[in-house]
Amino acid sequence: MQEEETEAVAIARLIGAKERTIVGWVYRWNTGALAVRWAKGPQDVAASDPELSDAEKCALGFEALAYIGSQGQRQD
Repeated sequence: MQEEETEAVAIARLIGAKERTIVGWVYRWNTGALAVRWAKGPQDVAASDPELSDAEKCALGFEALAYIGSQGQRQD
């Protein structure tokens, strides 16, 4: 049996909450899984470009990304 190669493609840029610059990218693997690649380590995220669907946000835990740079504590 031949193994398939695992590949990913970037589907969105992550925009930082502080400076509104690109802080990472969202990749979709050919397995269907989503993953984040950070530019300089995890940071607070304000948005994605293009906008992720609700299902993609849920699978990625997007809401938690808004607080990841603050050591897991919400900044209300």
